[in-house]
Amino acid sequence: MKDRYENPLCSRYASDEMQHIFSPDFKFSTWRRLWIALAESERELGLPITEEQIDEMRRHVEDIDYEKAAEYEHKLRHDVMAHVHTYGEACPLARPIIHLGATSCYVGDNTDIIQMRDGLLVIKKLLVNAVAALADFAREHKDVPTLAYTHFQAAQPTTVGKRATLWAQDFIMDLERLDFELAHLKLLGCKGTTGTGASFLELFSGDHEKVKKLESMIAEKMGFTECMAVSGQTYSRKVDSFVLNVLAGIAQSASKMATDIRLLAHMKEFDEPFESSQIGSSAMAYKRNPMRCERVVSLSRYVINTSKNAADTAASQWLERTLDDSANRRISIPESFLATDAILTLIINVIKGGRIYPKVMEKHLSEELPFMASENILMDAVSRGGDRQELHEAIRRNSQVAAAHVKLEGRENDLLELLMAEPAFGLTEESLRETLDIRKFVGRAPEQTEEFLRDVAGPVIEENRDLLGLEAKVNV
Repeated sequence: MKDRYENPLCSRYASDEMQHIFSPDFKFSTWRRLWIALAESERELGLPITEEQIDEMRRHVEDIDYEKAAEYEHKLRHDVMAHVHTYGEACPLARPIIHLGATSCYVGDNTDIIQMRDGLLVIKKLLVNAVAALADFAREHKDVPTLAYTHFQAAQPTTVGKRATLWAQDFIMDLERLDFELAHLKLLGCKGTTGTGASFLELFSGDHEKVKKLESMIAEKMGFTECMAVSGQTYSRKVDSFVLNVLAGIAQSASKMATDIRLLAHMKEFDEPFESSQIGSSAMAYKRNPMRCERVVSLSRYVINTSKNAADTAASQWLERTLDDSANRRISIPESFLATDAILTLIINVIKGGRIYPKVMEKHLSEELPFMASENILMDAVSRGGDRQELHEAIRRNSQVAAAHVKLEGRENDLLELLMAEPAFGLTEESLRETLDIRKFVGRAPEQTEEFLRDVAGPVIEENRDLLGLEAKVNV
């Protein structure tokens, strides 16, 4: 059927892997695994739950009757209880002990944490591969000179590789924040309706140690080292804000890089991948629009702005719980992950398949080099006894003339010819050739690139070597 809205993040952009993490199958099977972990731990701590009941629950983790669950939810107006009843029908022996002592947030919030953890692990793989792709690109082009720009006006040259290190450094900063949030992500645990654990204290006849042990046992079964120390009914929604801020940071880095490449594409210095049968414009057949980078910027804007949802939600929670977070979080959290997944996939594709044009860069350098060389010419003339202020004025005056020739008349930049006619500079053809050696203008750019790759990017890539080799996926 195509008569209903389809989320383009799923139909056009995000990977199957990320879509699965936020799918109904993943969500509701995780609910069931959490109910099993609860029952197993309660049994191990002495509650009258049988191994037969738990075995029955284990046999029905994946076979979720969605039609029946929908019927129950329509009747009960409660999604968790709808699935409790659906699971109970599949497990009649275990039905009396499913969800024992728990509140809805036991399955809902803990599953959200698990989804965000697994989603961050996918994002980490992509991020590491983006850094590795940029490192390879920077290494290959570390000596290729190109104009640098401040205010998008021509400035002293850099190298293509050095520029790529700026992009890579941003992503490495994002990786550091991602690792921090992963390391500090805790399960909610099982704290009951207002976070006091009262229902579990009643189940265990006032045994506080067993109530505390229950949480640590569930955390271990679900792959976590600890649960949150305290909570209301839900875990603090600041956790969502922290995680979505990591994704927004990645989006900022990606958008900055993609915008740079769009500017370079306009100057014909860089092309993103363009397939043999790809059409750049429905009207202008010759065009090669940077559509991948434009998509990165577009999706990044969405992720950056969606992160504010999490901040607003964290700020507006009432006392121990309110439900004005639920509908928003069902959309903002999954879609932020799906969009970031697509963004990084595109970034990897562009860097691995993109192409630079050094000859075009040489042309742009030659057009601007006379202006940049004037500083070196000034220093050389001063070192031979010239008056710095008079020489500076001569360069300023002649630069205006040369700029007028370029801008008003479309002529070549003749600043150097004008300066050669000024005796105070003492320029000769030989000294001019030496002055115009491009290696004198890129500073330490090649060395900085090598140092960055060795001391910063290299250790990050080596530490995460097991995540390398990820190929760019479909929908790029």
